[in-house]
Amino acid sequence: MRLRFLACLLVVSLAVGCKAQSTPPSSQLNHRIEVLVRSQFNLPPDYEMSIGARHPSQFTGYDTLPLTFMHGGKSMNVEFLISADNTKLVHLDTLDLTQNPADAIPIAGRPIRGNANAKVTVVNFDDLECPYCARMHETIFPATLDHYKNLVKFVYKDVPLTEMHPWALHAAVDANCLAEQNSEIYWSFVDYVHAHGQEISGESRDPVKSFAALDRIAKQEGALGKLDEKRLDACISKQDATKVEAAATEARKQLNIDGTPVLFVNGERITGLVPQEQLWLVIDRALRAEGIQPPPSARPAAPAPAAANTVK
Repeated sequence: MRLRFLACLLVVSLAVGCKAQSTPPSSQLNHRIEVLVRSQFNLPPDYEMSIGARHPSQFTGYDTLPLTFMHGGKSMNVEFLISADNTKLVHLDTLDLTQNPADAIPIAGRPIRGNANAKVTVVNFDDLECPYCARMHETIFPATLDHYKNLVKFVYKDVPLTEMHPWALHAAVDANCLAEQNSEIYWSFVDYVHAHGQEISGESRDPVKSFAALDRIAKQEGALGKLDEKRLDACISKQDATKVEAAATEARKQLNIDGTPVLFVNGERITGLVPQEQLWLVIDRALRAEGIQPPPSARPAAPAPAAANTVK
């Protein structure tokens, strides 16, 4: 269950009209709170809501009021503040500046494109069958890499959306088989797959044929890169998706990633396909934060993407 509360100070007036009002009975107050909260947050009718016991808060003139939202066997507890005179309800989102999940995205062992020692890291959560990911890949490479040279490094993490992309997981496994031996060959495979997604899917949209095509492409890339053929064949044949699935689960749970592409530029999140100009603005911001002057250039006049710019 995901309840999208405002990431800012919200003050809901519990009083109606301009004249002074007496404190309503507890049942009436609770009903007024529920009506206003449901209205403010567009809470669906089938979501249940319960109001807990108020207790002192750290804010003068306000008590803490816990609210619990329930749906489908799951629950979420959210703390509000209620004024002592029962006329205001406040919701605050507290952002812990010492805890940013994006700062701890594990990239050890992942193939790196660009300068491995660069102070700015772009992590892209990618689905190799996702058309928006393919377009994002085109945005990143080669123009962005060429523009920033050795100032930025790029890392891809796998989030195959298996519910809608039948060969995405297989592609990720094949890519990681290549990465075990050679990072450059991994990137060659990723480049090819993102550029030829429609061909891999084929007119028949038969996953078995797509699997065979992916394996053939991976082995061709391996041969060109002079990889250990027997080791690569064994890895591809085994199709061990354990690491890919674990990484995807981690991304969903820790970073709330439910679609692709999603990028993090030194922790700053970019959700969905964005124009190259916007990506560069975020990278420039990260470079300046590291005390590095971004390279000058005229911003590309890239058209804005369609409204639906991420696959979920």
